Amino acid sequence: MYRLLRTFTALTALTAVGLTAGCSSGSGSAADPARSKAADVAAEASTAAAKAPNTFWVDPDSPAARQVEKWERQGRAQDAEALKRISEQPLAVWPAGDDPAPDVRAATEGAGKDGRTAVFVAYNIPHRDCGQHSAGGAHSSAFYRQWVDSFAGAIGDTPAVVVLEPDAIPHIVDGCTPAEYHADRYQLLSEAIERFKRQPKVKVYLDAGNPGWITDAHKLSEPLLKAGIARADGFSLNVSNFQSDEVTKEYGRTLSATVGDKHFVMDTSRNGRGPLAGDREDAWCNPPGRGLGTPPTDRTDDPLLDAVLWIKRPGDSDGPCRGGPAAGQWWPDYALGLARNAKEA
Repeated sequence: MYRLLRTFTALTALTAVGLTAGCSSGSGSAADPARSKAADVAAEASTAAAKAPNTFWVDPDSPAARQVEKWERQGRAQDAEALKRISEQPLAVWPAGDDPAPDVRAATEGAGKDGRTAVFVAYNIPHRDCGQHSAGGAHSSAFYRQWVDSFAGAIGDTPAVVVLEPDAIPHIVDGCTPAEYHADRYQLLSEAIERFKRQPKVKVYLDAGNPGWITDAHKLSEPLLKAGIARADGFSLNVSNFQSDEVTKEYGRTLSATVGDKHFVMDTSRNGRGPLAGDREDAWCNPPGRGLGTPPTDRTDDPLLDAVLWIKRPGDSDGPCRGGPAAGQWWPDYALGLARNAKEA
């Protein structure tokens, strides 16, 4: 799925070169100016193909995009330009409410028109976030099954990536989720994987936390297997966190080896400056001085890493800490700080 755009771009580049060469005149010798020009065009086309946008969809109506427009109207040109570092990148969609279908359809329709792949986060497991800032979730197992079915059905036959239930497995491992809910959670996650995979062009990645949380990756192996990782495309790492690319990749390789060499994706939305130093109990919630990380792409040059993604939408609050609004609410000042502190390309 992710290779189609690259193939098309490469073929377009080659066609352009062929047309240029075909229109050239001359003897065809090594010193021929027309041949040299064709070689220059080929080099330019190759460079353009390498820089071509990836396959993930950019939402033209994201909070960041709307903020850019607002600041431009207000004359805050420099701030608006900085925020384009967020608004012009593909961000994951977190469908909200009792019926996820409208949000899902809006994204898949937009992505379909652009010939891109939408990235989603399914985040509604019962007893979500064990009563913390993002508490909530489906009120029953039966309702969760209905919610997942509606979500998957709305994707239809369009290409999509689904990151399944951030924190759900790590909260089992760290003991935050009470033991009486574990069996039901494993069953719901397993069923959710199976349901999403019924859609022909969906890739599913079951969340596995981050290296700064469950420091021993082996502790996640059995829970991931119980939750049906074998039927998923892989697992996700660093969602809403700040661990560096290299630390996360190494952790992913270690974990992959324990769950059947599964592939993984990682969230780089806010890890450009790494995690905040100090107590990790406090470092995850709207930490100051952080920056945007590696832009989303499926060209990773790593056989196990399928993509780097911006799963946590940069600028959405982690919760009412350090002056932030409620979890998931847009916070333009924090977004601007992330943009200004963006990782150097």
